Amino acid sequence: MTAAEHIKQTEFKMGRTVETLREDFTKIRTGRASTGLLDHIKVDYYGCPTPINQVAQVGVGDAHTLTVQPWEKGMVKVVEKAIRDSDLGLNPATSGDVIRVPLPPLTEERRRELTKIVKGFGEDAKVAVRNLRRDANSYVERLCKEKEISEDDERRAQDQIQKLTDRFVGEIDKVIAEKEKEIMTV
Repeated sequence: MTAAEHIKQTEFKMGRTVETLREDFTKIRTGRASTGLLDHIKVDYYGCPTPINQVAQVGVGDAHTLTVQPWEKGMVKVVEKAIRDSDLGLNPATSGDVIRVPLPPLTEERRRELTKIVKGFGEDAKVAVRNLRRDANSYVERLCKEKEISEDDERRAQDQIQKLTDRFVGEIDKVIAEKEKEIMTV
């Protein structure tokens, strides 16, 4: 693989890291209802752990309520129990075959805890991007040692890799700032 191809691959992986961070942020509860909040919850579906969105229709009732409607009537109690037992601290209520999940307002203390969690996720993403930079730089150095590219090409490639790293770290910072603002907005 040439240095340019490896840099393209590194750019793709860095972009994936930012996308993964955004996906992780959908699981963090803010003051508003979001269907992504329940995505990580698994339901026991005939002995097989299955994501909740594969056994039920998840929707937003209003700004502070999620609605979950299992496709099978027998799954209502199982889905309700899975939501109640999750780490989200939610208390679902069933009316017929629809489960309503009210999202209690966040306290100031809980909002601060969530921003710390967000910063932790962001720092992990930055570490992943920096690890990708390190791997790409060592690959380029190896190409130079094997005389496949010149030292000038090595320096140019490393500059390009550093610019990519700076761009994606900046993007991660932006995503973190957006999520913190969303959390702290009452």
